[in-house]
Amino acid sequence: MEDSIRWTIKVSRGTDISLRSYLAQHGMKKGDLSKFVEEAVRWRVLDKTVAEVRERNANVPDEEIEAAIDEALAAVRAERPAEMPAKRLRKK
Repeated sequence: MEDSIRWTIKVSRGTDISLRSYLAQHGMKKGDLSKFVEEAVRWRVLDKTVAEVRERNANVPDEEIEAAIDEALAAVRAERPAEMPAKRLRKK
């Protein structure tokens, strides 16, 4: 990891045992603990963000949301170069 920051966190003994057992069962080592925690935090932040956006937009009509999505997609697609056509797989 580039530009890593060291955290000091506390978790329950049960959580520690469960996580370390999980990592060991999946062939992961002690160093993989940081990767696991980082991925879990990223997923949780995404989950909370999605929940907040859904709550904020609960009273917005579906058509308005769809129009905003379409507009954003069109803007992004207009900014990127045209994609090359996919190459067909040749049978050997």
